[in-house]
Amino acid sequence: METIQVFVLAIIQGLTEYLPISSSAHLILPSKLLGWSDQGLAFDVAVHIGSLLAVCTYFRKELQVIFTSCWAQLFHGKGDEHSRLGWLLILGTVPVGLAGLLFDDFIENHLRSITVIALTTIIFGLLLGFTDKKGSHQLTMAHMNWRSAIIIGLSQALALIPGTSRSGITITAALALGYDRQSAARFSFLLAIPVIILSGGYKGLQLVSEPNTVAWGDIFLGIGLSAATAFICIHFFLALVNRIGMMPFVWYRLILGGYLCTLLVNGTS
Repeated sequence: METIQVFVLAIIQGLTEYLPISSSAHLILPSKLLGWSDQGLAFDVAVHIGSLLAVCTYFRKELQVIFTSCWAQLFHGKGDEHSRLGWLLILGTVPVGLAGLLFDDFIENHLRSITVIALTTIIFGLLLGFTDKKGSHQLTMAHMNWRSAIIIGLSQALALIPGTSRSGITITAALALGYDRQSAARFSFLLAIPVIILSGGYKGLQLVSEPNTVAWGDIFLGIGLSAATAFICIHFFLALVNRIGMMPFVWYRLILGGYLCTLLVNGTS
């Protein structure tokens, strides 16, 4: 890849992994609209590692407490709200893990078109706006239970479809259940950790079986740019989400989806 492609794709990954606007859609679009060659599996794994490093670094204190509490419950039977959150994150990851195993090939072969991206960008954008306006915003992370984790986890499975947005659909589900914006976003970001680990591990196994030479310079640059951009994105999103709400992202999705629809109508794609 050219250096400009590395910069653009890594920054896109960092910006869109945690904003409710779909990273998968934005990573597909450059190749569709600019004629760029596919970034390749190695680079895809690299930018997701960058996103994972960002969220783990940002939530490092919470993750340490969660891990310690889960360990204490397993071996000493002393559970608390932190260990409960840890098990809920695992529970919420199960649906997307199963869906990925069952439908990954079908999605890869049939649902990565601009038509699908345009429709999901608009439909799930409208759904995000509706739940943001109509949700009660009364529940916090302390109210998170197994029922909420399963529902949010089931919604997360839909994010395998490009254009849906993993963070967007999980935040939408949490808002629909009555959680406030801050709690919905934080649970969504924490839920990203096991998902990215599973996805990265699966792609990593695929990468091992590929004989292609890896451009390590591009890989490390992609990891660094993705991590830095994602960390900044998480920080400002959580700082501003209660003030600005979800509507700026809804309008962005509608504009992007409308633009993609014009490309389809004009036969550009």
